[in-house]
Amino acid sequence: MFRQGRGQMLETDKHTSDGVRRFRLQVAQPADGYRFSLDALLLADFVSTADNARIVDLGTGCGIIPMILCRRFSGAAVVGIDSNRTMAGLARKNALDNGFADRIEVLCEDVIKVKSLFPVSSFDGVVANPPFRTPHSGRLSPKDGRDTARHESSAGMADFLAAAKYLVKPSGRIWFIYHPDRLIEFIRCAGEQKLAILQLRMVHGSGDAPAKIFLAELAKGRKGTTVILPPLIVHDDRGDYTPAARLILGQ
Repeated sequence: MFRQGRGQMLETDKHTSDGVRRFRLQVAQPADGYRFSLDALLLADFVSTADNARIVDLGTGCGIIPMILCRRFSGAAVVGIDSNRTMAGLARKNALDNGFADRIEVLCEDVIKVKSLFPVSSFDGVVANPPFRTPHSGRLSPKDGRDTARHESSAGMADFLAAAKYLVKPSGRIWFIYHPDRLIEFIRCAGEQKLAILQLRMVHGSGDAPAKIFLAELAKGRKGTTVILPPLIVHDDRGDYTPAARLILGQ
């Protein structure tokens, strides 16, 4: 998927501190482990909800999405869930360092255990940037934490969709970002969970390239047609960010 560049190294030499200028954030993340990418920024930008919404982020990583949502929606409260203890710790640190300690809660838990954490229909919105590769598929990374973030382990696509359905209110919305290789499977799993795909947007690295990822907005307990939004093109013919991409990045 789309990767962000590395920022200034922290004194520990184990983490970097990376700025997200549009949202006035400074984000600590592993120097060599799993790092947030443009995917997270695209997903956070895709969210449309009430200013005082209660949102949960499944697979929060370093907490970049909860922090962006708190910037975008001034009254929002966000819970981030991640099964990786190191990443959950970084997410808590980032929330504290960026002034969101009273609005962001981070839990180190597995997505498959959400029913033991919250009552049904607890949230106005659910966001998920889950691992998009099946176990043992693709090239494995020697970097600590990258494979658990990219490859399904205990929780797969169906588990993330089931968790999202359980957590969201009937009037709420669910937002996913996923790899187009698994779009047919995603549609099937959503249908099995009785989740309606309201909107779908393909994201392309350039205008003449196949889609690299897709964004989907879903709801439970609804039926209707899916709106296919105009594609998002990240780079123009010269390799520069397009105006749409620059707007998301704040450049």
